[in-house]
Amino acid sequence: MTLEELKIGQKAKIIAVNGQGALRRRLLDMGLTPHTEVMVRKVAPMGDPIEIHLRGYELTIRKEDAKEIEVGMC
Repeated sequence: MTLEELKIGQKAKIIAVNGQGALRRRLLDMGLTPHTEVMVRKVAPMGDPIEIHLRGYELTIRKEDAKEIEVGMC
């Protein structure tokens, strides 16, 4: 399952961050690292981007980037 598949209010734990090069580095730098718990807070009216809560702050990412993050349900 990937992060973009989660519904509003669902929590999950990051299993792996896929992607290559600058995209992967950017995701990791934003705190999206394995074993981190995330929760989907909001979804934009057109479905993209999504707002997630992790490590005590909110982060907004594109669904295209969220597809690169594998998660497991808590």
